[in-house]
Amino acid sequence: MAAQYYPYSKFTRVWIPDPEDVWKAAEITRDYTEGQSLLHLKLEDETPLEYPVGPKSNPLPFLRNPDILVGENDLTALSYLHEPAVLHNLRVRFLESNHIYTYCGIVLVAINPYEQLQIYGEEVINAYSGQNMGDMDPHIFAVAEEAYKQMSRDERNQSIIVSGESGAGKTVSAKYAMRFFATVGGSANDTNVEEKVLASSPIMEAIGNAKTTRNDNSSRFGKYIQIGFSRHYHIIGANMRTYLLEKSRVVFQAEDERNYHIFYQLCASASLPEYKDLSLTSAEDFTYTSLGENIFIEGVNDAEDFKKTKEAFTLLGVKDGSQSNIFRIMASILHLGNVQICSERDGESCHILRDDAHLKHFSRLLGVELQQMEHWLCHRKLATSSETYVKKMSSKQAINARDALAKHIYARMFDWIVEHINMSLYTSSKQHSFIGVLDIYGFETFEINSFEQFCINYANEKLQQQFNSHVFKLEQEEYMKEQIPWTLIDFYDNQPCIDLIEARLGVLDLLDEECKVPKGTDVNWAQKLYKQHSSKAQFQKPRMSNTSFIIIHFADKVEYQCEGFLEKNRDTVYEEQINILKASQLQLVADLFNEKDDAPASKSSRVNVRPAKSIPRAPNKEHRKTVGHQFRSSLHLLMETLNATTPHYVRCIKPNDFKESFSFDSSRAVQQLRACGVLETIRISAAGYPSRWTYPDFFSRYRVLMKKSDMTSSDKKLVCKNLLGTLIKEPDMFQFGKTKIFFRAGQVAYLEKLRADKFRAACIKIQKTVRGWLQRVRYRKIRKTAITLQRYGRGYLARRYAEYLRLTRAALVCQKQYRMVRDRRAYLRVRQAVVTIQAYAKGMFTRRIYWEFLLHHKAMIIQKNVRGWMQRKKFKRARNAAITIQCAFRRTRAKQQLKQRKIEARSAEHLKKLNSGMENKIVQLQRKMDDQSKELKIQNEQLQTVNIGLGSEVNKLQKELKQLQGQRNEGGQLTTLQEELERLRAELQEAHALRKRLEEEHSSEKKSLKQRVEELETENSLLKSEKEEMNQRILQQTKNSPDDGSHVSQTEVSLQKELDAERQRYQNLLKEFSRMEQRYDNLKEEMSLNKFQPGHMRNPSNQSSLESDSNYPSVSMSEVGDTEDSIQLVEEMGVEKAAMDISLFMKLQKRVRELEQERKRLQTSVDKMEELAKHRSSEPRSPTSVQETADLAYNNLKREELETENKKLKNDLNNLRKTISERAAQNNSSNELQDGYNLLLSQLKSANEELDARKEEVLILRTQIVNAAQLQEKNEQIQQSNNVPEVPEVPEVTEVPEDKEEALRAYQGLTESKSIQQDWCYLNEDGELGLAYQGLKQVARLLETQLQSQSKKHKDELEALHTQIELLKDDIEKKQEILSYTMSLSPEAKVEYSIQQEITRLTNDNLDLKELVEKLEKNERKLKKQLRIYIKKVQELEAAQAAALSSRSRPELSRQVTVQRKEKDFEGMLEYYKEDEALLAKTLITDMKPNTVSATVPCLPAYILFMCIRHADYINDDQKVESLLTSTINAIKKVLKKNSEDFETTSFWLANTSRLLHCLKQYSGDEVFMTQNSAKQNEHCLKNFDLAEYRQVLSDLSIQIYQQLIKVAEGIIQPMIVSAMLESESIPSLAGVKPMGYRNRSSSMDTDHGGPSSYTLEALIRQLGQFHGIMRDHGLDPEIVGQVVRQLFHCINAVTLNNLLLRKDVCSWSTGMQLRYNTSQLEEWLRGNNLYQSKAAAILEPIIQAAQLLQVKKKTTQDAEAICSLCTALNTQQIVKVLNLYTPLNEFEERVTVSFIRDIQSRLQNRNDPPQLLVDTKHTFPVLFPYTPSALSLETLHIPASLQLDFLIRV
Repeated sequence: MAAQYYPYSKFTRVWIPDPEDVWKAAEITRDYTEGQSLLHLKLEDETPLEYPVGPKSNPLPFLRNPDILVGENDLTALSYLHEPAVLHNLRVRFLESNHIYTYCGIVLVAINPYEQLQIYGEEVINAYSGQNMGDMDPHIFAVAEEAYKQMSRDERNQSIIVSGESGAGKTVSAKYAMRFFATVGGSANDTNVEEKVLASSPIMEAIGNAKTTRNDNSSRFGKYIQIGFSRHYHIIGANMRTYLLEKSRVVFQAEDERNYHIFYQLCASASLPEYKDLSLTSAEDFTYTSLGENIFIEGVNDAEDFKKTKEAFTLLGVKDGSQSNIFRIMASILHLGNVQICSERDGESCHILRDDAHLKHFSRLLGVELQQMEHWLCHRKLATSSETYVKKMSSKQAINARDALAKHIYARMFDWIVEHINMSLYTSSKQHSFIGVLDIYGFETFEINSFEQFCINYANEKLQQQFNSHVFKLEQEEYMKEQIPWTLIDFYDNQPCIDLIEARLGVLDLLDEECKVPKGTDVNWAQKLYKQHSSKAQFQKPRMSNTSFIIIHFADKVEYQCEGFLEKNRDTVYEEQINILKASQLQLVADLFNEKDDAPASKSSRVNVRPAKSIPRAPNKEHRKTVGHQFRSSLHLLMETLNATTPHYVRCIKPNDFKESFSFDSSRAVQQLRACGVLETIRISAAGYPSRWTYPDFFSRYRVLMKKSDMTSSDKKLVCKNLLGTLIKEPDMFQFGKTKIFFRAGQVAYLEKLRADKFRAACIKIQKTVRGWLQRVRYRKIRKTAITLQRYGRGYLARRYAEYLRLTRAALVCQKQYRMVRDRRAYLRVRQAVVTIQAYAKGMFTRRIYWEFLLHHKAMIIQKNVRGWMQRKKFKRARNAAITIQCAFRRTRAKQQLKQRKIEARSAEHLKKLNSGMENKIVQLQRKMDDQSKELKIQNEQLQTVNIGLGSEVNKLQKELKQLQGQRNEGGQLTTLQEELERLRAELQEAHALRKRLEEEHSSEKKSLKQRVEELETENSLLKSEKEEMNQRILQQTKNSPDDGSHVSQTEVSLQKELDAERQRYQNLLKEFSRMEQRYDNLKEEMSLNKFQPGHMRNPSNQSSLESDSNYPSVSMSEVGDTEDSIQLVEEMGVEKAAMDISLFMKLQKRVRELEQERKRLQTSVDKMEELAKHRSSEPRSPTSVQETADLAYNNLKREELETENKKLKNDLNNLRKTISERAAQNNSSNELQDGYNLLLSQLKSANEELDARKEEVLILRTQIVNAAQLQEKNEQIQQSNNVPEVPEVPEVTEVPEDKEEALRAYQGLTESKSIQQDWCYLNEDGELGLAYQGLKQVARLLETQLQSQSKKHKDELEALHTQIELLKDDIEKKQEILSYTMSLSPEAKVEYSIQQEITRLTNDNLDLKELVEKLEKNERKLKKQLRIYIKKVQELEAAQAAALSSRSRPELSRQVTVQRKEKDFEGMLEYYKEDEALLAKTLITDMKPNTVSATVPCLPAYILFMCIRHADYINDDQKVESLLTSTINAIKKVLKKNSEDFETTSFWLANTSRLLHCLKQYSGDEVFMTQNSAKQNEHCLKNFDLAEYRQVLSDLSIQIYQQLIKVAEGIIQPMIVSAMLESESIPSLAGVKPMGYRNRSSSMDTDHGGPSSYTLEALIRQLGQFHGIMRDHGLDPEIVGQVVRQLFHCINAVTLNNLLLRKDVCSWSTGMQLRYNTSQLEEWLRGNNLYQSKAAAILEPIIQAAQLLQVKKKTTQDAEAICSLCTALNTQQIVKVLNLYTPLNEFEERVTVSFIRDIQSRLQNRNDPPQLLVDTKHTFPVLFPYTPSALSLETLHIPASLQLDFLIRV
């Protein structure tokens, strides 16, 4: 394969020279064989060309590199290394990709874009910091990082040499390099040295930069800045050295150029008040600033720049006074240039006008004498050996002296400023190392080259020599490290040219010698040069000039004009003028010109490397050193410094002379590439083995060329060696090193061609297979289509035939149906006629049969009735006979019983029992009768008294009448008095009638009461008889029951109690009778008292007595007035009449309702007893069951009787109502109403008394029923116990049945209602008064308790409502604030703000719901646990009762209960002594390890600290609370400071701090934080202190810990991100398409540690999982965990995207695939850990879109539209940058065209994207600590003994 390959074959692309573009691309159209004289080519525009080839005059053209290598970051990575390849690579990178930086070995080539690029921000500095030089795209920051890294790693000083033409961007590159050092190596203290270093730049630009034709900000001096670093590599100071200031620019500028910027800045600010005394005007008015005829620079504001200059002076410590003096001196130079020197007529002398204002201003500003300065500007002093005399100067000489003075003043001012900048940057600390930045002019050649160009080119010769030796040294080190045989490489050595300039009798020596000669001239010096150096190869004499010479430099030939060399070298200033300045009144001016050592070594006394030989000081002023000598000395010192450091080179290229952005002039670029040594680097590299591949990269790239058998070995190095042995036959074309393979120039291109051929053959095979498959698919598709057409055609024909058959069949069916209908209709008509005839015939016959049956039925009814009457008559006769027999028998038996009862009645005991209470009653009745007779007498007496009174009144009236008659004789008055007398007599008669009627009513009422008493006595006798019967039954039951002695005695006792109870009730009846009599007497008294009172009046006492008649609670008006009777009665009486007695109706209805309720209760109890009886009837009955049944029957009859009595009482009540209504309707007179009312009251009271009596009877019967039921149960238990041999003693039943309790309560209420107007001693004889009093007390207490509870409840509700109102007010205020804030926003901001508010609300709601669910789940678990415990206890108790064990086990139970009760008494507080506070902080915080409490409750230290705070709050010790919180916060800060790099510790204390903050909120007592608390937690709230301020402090501390946690986590994962996301091969199938690598510099690798570590995506995800697990185990709130993950994902996104935007090698299709897969894995991790809702996935959207951008098509306009709609998270700069960086993996892919990128830019120009390329890696999202209360109760917390907190006391 290698033998047949010849590079100049057909289709090979080459480079040919071109006069315009320097080099032009072409393609060979015919194969070229060695020896041919013509090479047939075709240009890119298809133009044919015959290129002549000769062995000497015109060699073969250079070969072009493959397209895959075009645009490489490093020029040395190109396969063909030559000038056209370098130029084309730079052009493609600069114009198509807009990349201004390119590596060329160790040199960074920087092309000035003439446009401000966003690639120098702080985020770019952070992206390059810590990276190897080859890992990122070329950049000035990469060179600076390499220097900083080598300084810190190798502990060797570094230098960055920035060179280039004026306008190439040297100053900007040096400034950015210093900015990088200032950012990366910032000062460790507050001195802000890095800011001062950066502040020196605007000052030096103002006084040392000027506008030239090539550059608007050209540095007209060279400077070397040394930045000093400490041992920890922080900036501690700096020092600056300057070289060869262009002083001539002060007095002369070419066309379209300017003087130094400071002059124009002063003129632009001359209008300011502080600069009025400078007497400055516009720059056009001054000679020194208007020579260039253009005082402005486009886009530059001199006034603003002057402000920056002043700020820089201030920052560097230059005081305002010194600044004003500096500006005075600068202004004086401008005035000096405007001093007009007039020539005299003789031409040998001159003078200055006396009124020259500028000279006055000059003298005033510098503080010198005007006359002296005026004199010595036009005169000079000559000194000879014998005398000294003054000589006049011509105007030309005077102008030259004036300009020299101006240049000298400016130079001294420049040196003074530099010296003071160095003093400001000086540090007394020891400097460990430094990095120097050299910003020096590049090689210059103009049409007229003078002394300045000579010095500049001399310095560049020295720098080029140093550069060549360093490159050669690096190449040698690389070959030796890889153990490659070293062959001497020939490279250009410029030592002869340097010797020509600086050697003995060189150009500089001859120039200094000529300067010492008194009459030395430039012409004489030129002749000496011709004579001395004409024979040297580097020196030439021009043919057409005797005043110039040519030096052949390394870059080009330069012709120098000798005119002005001597004057510029002498730099002559007259001593008289200097002496005037020394005598200046301005101290700064005097200090500038004092005698001092002018050697430049004084300015660099702090440089570490010193020259070998010190230059002695001149013995006197006459032997002052020349400019050339000074420059040579400083250059030697600089070279020694550079040789003692490790240099790094930056070569700045000026792309065009028109300052057009991104315009590339190939001729100018080639000229600078040759001058700056880039091509020399290429030549040195190409002379050896320029292309170098590591073994893994070579294996991955070219394994497609291997056979399967070649890959069997696992040693990749051996496989690569075998492959190269087969592919390249010449062994000299490559060498195998230790880690790399070295190739000669062109061999990599050959391998790429083989690889492309292999891929092309594979593609052809794939295409062949795919095309065949496509044709087969097409054939199958056509065949399938044909078959489908045939099928559809045949189907159509078949369907048409089927349609014909279907129509034929349908016709037949229609015919058939028609015929069927026709025949059916005829049949139905015949059938209908037949059926009608049959129906009429059958009806006739049926009616006949019906009448016959009807006659038979009537006959049977007659027979039935007759037979029934006969049988009934027979039955009545038999029944009457039976009744007669029964009556006779019953009469006989009744006579027998009557006889027996008469015998019993005659017995003495019976009579005693009957008469025991009657005697007392008779006596009482007699007393009552006596009392009533007495009262009657009293009433008669009162009536007589009234009559007497009336008589006396009549007499008085008669007397008055007589008097009136005597006075007045008129008859009208007499008749009036007579009428009045008659009226009074009528009233008296009515009063007598009323009295009689009252007496009659009294007598009738007395009779009715006597009748009532008799009825009560009869009823009493009946009750006695029933009692006796009951006693007899009880005795019979006791006799018949075969019980034990003990049981009989118990039964007797109970019966005896019941008997006593019945006796007591009987006595109560008697008391009631006496009470009724007493009430009758009271009514009589009231009636007698009310006779003389008109109308009815009711006092509060009788109203209360009426209201207290019932033992039930009072009923409201609405409850009472709802009955139909009341409504009806009111309607009958009328509203006005019924209102008087409505309270009476209420009482009656209330009493009836109570009785009705009592009846229902009795009915319920009776039903229960009947059901119990039925249930027991099914069981075997005992001998006593018959008797019990009889008792139950008797009780039922008694109940029915009581119900009938109740009905009667209701009827009586209705009658009373009717009576009232009738009396109210009559309305005869007030007396009649009063009598009716009194009668109604008496009837009502009697009815109430009867109702009470009935109620007592009901209670007695109910009690008997209950006792009977209990007795029956006891009997059954006794019967059951007879069948058991050993029965334990049954305890007495102490429980009172429910019915009996109700009966007792009713009885107590009854006794309470009867407590008004009674004889207390009489009532209390049976203890009833005590019972009533106790009942009243209990009722009063109950009512009081209920009242208090109701009032408390009302008060709590009122407070809750007030609180709710306050909360609503606050909510309304907040909403109003939000509304006002929202109204002030823009519409977009309103939408965003509303969305944010809604998200916050929903988040809080979700958190609340989540917390509620957790609480419910926890409560559920707790209740289940308690339920299991209670079930266990119940089982134990049931087992104990079933076994009937003794109480031996109870003491153990009680002891356990007491232990539990003691535990429950723990209130969740911990007490400690004041002296133990330090021990608490030490144990719980300082010495606490996270793994110590890993198995306990999360955030246990926080809970313990809060429990201690609670106790301090409980005892109201504010000092203790303050001390504890302060020591806690300080201890946490101390621990975090000690473990500032420990993620686990930081996470642990973040969780505990936030939990302590939540506890302070949860238990603060604020209602806002208590909504989710349990009742117990609310009890634990702080009582005495408001710790809101400490909550704020803890909140701030939590934020600090969170930021530290983020910093630690980012520091851990940041080194892993690039390797894991961009470099690791997550998809193994893409490993073979890795793009070709560049040539990494060996110095960039950390060989001591085996190079940088590589991380995989699994390692990154594992690290994230570890972070998440630690935070989750520590109990950190899920919301905070989500925010941490979101921040880490932002770091991953920012670092990944920044590296993607700064690395060309990763912008490929395969990297996009890998990146998309990696991001999907990260999203899957989020879903697996329930973190997808934390918005972390959305953070990855930029890199997801960047990955998609790398994968999508990039050709058509549709692709551009798709990209614009896809990349919404990327800004325009990022999209364009990715498209520019996109690199094809092989020749089959295409680059993104420039037109496509421009199309993308035009589509995206309407976006308002920020002008920022990279993502801010230090951006931190605002952290939010949502309030998450704990469901843990403090009293349940357990403190493990391992914590050694024994000094804490549980409270």
